[in-house]
Amino acid sequence: MRAAVMSVRKFFKEVGITAQREIENAVREALSKGSLSGKEKLTAKVTLALGQTGLNLIVDGEIELE
Repeated sequence: MRAAVMSVRKFFKEVGITAQREIENAVREALSKGSLSGKEKLTAKVTLALGQTGLNLIVDGEIELE
């Protein structure tokens, strides 16, 4: 079971790093195009599906730019 815990941590580390990078790039691009002012609250949604378990988790949130 310990190996599974480490594997989950590694997966979420990769997800977190990748998601943060993509969000920052998307916001930076939208700011440069003028479609965002930099004072918005952006809605965010993450869907997590775990194959062969039936898990389908949706997490809704908000990202404040200011």
